Amino acid sequence: MECGEEPGTAAGDDLNGDMMETILVDEDLCTRCGICSAVCPMAIVDAADEDTLPGVREEKAEICIACGHCEACCPTQALLLNVGPGEKRLIPAGAGTLSPGDLGSYLRKRRSVRRYTDEPVPRETVLQVLDVVRYAPSGGNGQPVRWIVVHDPAKVRRIAVLTVEWMKTLVESGHPMSGYVPGLIGAWEAGYDVICRDAPHLLVAHIPEGNPAASVDAIIALAHFDIAAPAFGIGTCWAGFVSMAATAYEPLKRELGIPAGRRFAYAMMFGRPRYAVHGIPRRNPVQVAWR
Repeated sequence: MECGEEPGTAAGDDLNGDMMETILVDEDLCTRCGICSAVCPMAIVDAADEDTLPGVREEKAEICIACGHCEACCPTQALLLNVGPGEKRLIPAGAGTLSPGDLGSYLRKRRSVRRYTDEPVPRETVLQVLDVVRYAPSGGNGQPVRWIVVHDPAKVRRIAVLTVEWMKTLVESGHPMSGYVPGLIGAWEAGYDVICRDAPHLLVAHIPEGNPAASVDAIIALAHFDIAAPAFGIGTCWAGFVSMAATAYEPLKRELGIPAGRRFAYAMMFGRPRYAVHGIPRRNPVQVAWR
């Protein structure tokens, strides 16, 4: 299942459907503070002066990466990036504000979940999380990551079966995993799902072929899913064995159905956690070198 764009006005159209400038500025609200020009990562927004509003010259318009910094940082909300202006969302007063203590507790509580209930996560909930995830940073705001949600538990099980098949090809080979896989295969054959941990769902990120930076973008996006999911009552675990197999085993590649021109990036299992978290375990001390 692909996670598509939200419906909205096409890029380059104003609210009335006419071609407009790269940015739209409300003269009555603009204070000519210069912030939009200062925060533009491409340095294409000309600062305002007494006689002119901020703007992007026509010869620089194609350089815009539609990141939205100019709009997001405008203190009076006088500026609107002219990319899907109908999708603009205002941030309610106080929304999204977390104390360092609350944020720290939330992140420290995050666990890799390896025991799940049989309760499925509704598709609507998955899409809510992915709607948050689409705001993850990416190189040049390229937003190259697309998703396949394996929602059917039987299909997740099939992916685990194929991953074990791949492991069997590594036994007594020169692969770095060759000495490790016999124990995993034995556990699987004894009835323990050491691959997908009986998770009901699997999230697969895929990226364009030939984009060397997109693999990092995929990990960033998956990390956002990993962090956001607990707020929706979802537990996650990075599917490392599936991800290793999916880059090497043709039957698994076919099962996943990555679209032509794109390649597998990584996978994450998810579902409703069987057990709640009541404590925070220890971790190694932070090791920092200051320069």
